Amino acid sequence: MAYDFNAQEVFDMAIRIEENGAAFYRKAAEFQDGPDKNFLITLARMEDRHKERFEKMKNKVSDLEKSQTVFDPDEELVLYLRAMADGHGGEGDPEIAERFTGEETMEEIITTAIGLEKESILFYLGIKDLVPPKLGREKIDQIIEEEKQHVAQLKGFLKKSRP
Repeated sequence: MAYDFNAQEVFDMAIRIEENGAAFYRKAAEFQDGPDKNFLITLARMEDRHKERFEKMKNKVSDLEKSQTVFDPDEELVLYLRAMADGHGGEGDPEIAERFTGEETMEEIITTAIGLEKESILFYLGIKDLVPPKLGREKIDQIIEEEKQHVAQLKGFLKKSRP
């Protein structure tokens, strides 16, 4: 049995993913010095701003786009959404952030981040198919566009950093 999501639920996941993304960069920054540390902190702050953007978008979701699609008397849905956001294997994956040893180069960190961002885009594309049009499917495109821009920014940094 397929589960339909609504736009609000997807924004909840997106917000959690951005929190994880910020934590990813902050964890990587712990092992860096000088300009590299500052750059990673800047990326963490960018994730914080993405989170704020998604919170604002979520606040504009209509009542219909917030409609529950399952009976949830014990309010376990939020736990399910968090688990999906934490385990989707993309941006800010907590397991990958925990594997940092301090031996990673900036290029490796950014290349990893690009791969994780791409995984997030694929995640949102898949989730989009589970959001009926009446529950805000088109709003998922806004999340995907934000993530595409982030990939482009990271690729731009990587291009500048290579000789």
